[in-house]
Amino acid sequence: MHSPKNKISVLTYPSLAEASALIEKAFAQRRTLVVAGNCHVHYAGRANSTLEYGERLLIIKSDGSLLVHRPTGYEPVNWQPSGSVFHVEVKGEKLEVHGVRQKPRETVKVDFTEILMASALNLADSGEFLLHASEDDMHRAILLKPELLEEGFKPISWEKHVEPGFVDIYGEDKDGKLVIVEVKRRTASKENVLQLAKYIEPIKAKTRRSVRAILAAPSLAKDVQRLLVSMGLEFKAVDPKKCAQVLHKASNSKLESFFKEN
Repeated sequence: MHSPKNKISVLTYPSLAEASALIEKAFAQRRTLVVAGNCHVHYAGRANSTLEYGERLLIIKSDGSLLVHRPTGYEPVNWQPSGSVFHVEVKGEKLEVHGVRQKPRETVKVDFTEILMASALNLADSGEFLLHASEDDMHRAILLKPELLEEGFKPISWEKHVEPGFVDIYGEDKDGKLVIVEVKRRTASKENVLQLAKYIEPIKAKTRRSVRAILAAPSLAKDVQRLLVSMGLEFKAVDPKKCAQVLHKASNSKLESFFKEN
């Protein structure tokens, strides 16, 4: 089946020969390929792995990246970065998809005994990717990369209970002073300043150390800076988008580390 303007070609329950012809054409035209079926995967490179037969999704994108997904979960069980070169062939009762990446050298082979669906898509995407972060995300990003707040900051704990409530992040600065941080995702208001101020005295009562109180947010509302200064509090501009980028990078690093270890 072909859609208007040749955006997509789809085969359902094709023979291995029919699927091979579609896949080979998709490789030649640098289209995005999606194949669902019963497959076995062998990988060699960063490590060696074998995935026994099961029904899965194989996705090969136009940039030469590969993903093998199980029916559940959002992370691929096998993957190959962009820059790989692929070819397909039918050997007896199997359809074999081979992928090779040169630097570093790694190979993947996906053997299908049955194909439920194969599709080749001519996709265009120039949309900008905008990252957004919640306040919890901002907390986690600062814990992962404390310099988002300031150089030399060392987190000790988060959601620390004090009598009026919970301090978002609790730590030390480069001079050894205690630091309490109230994080806001949106423009900080006078109410946020007053909320932060309530935490100072209970903490000072339990320690003889100097205490700094920081309001971390993308920006301040009108006249809030004056109130902060009058109460001896500080403001640090923290961009939710940068926090989201930190988490996104950490997630990708974790995923890559997982495959290196497996």
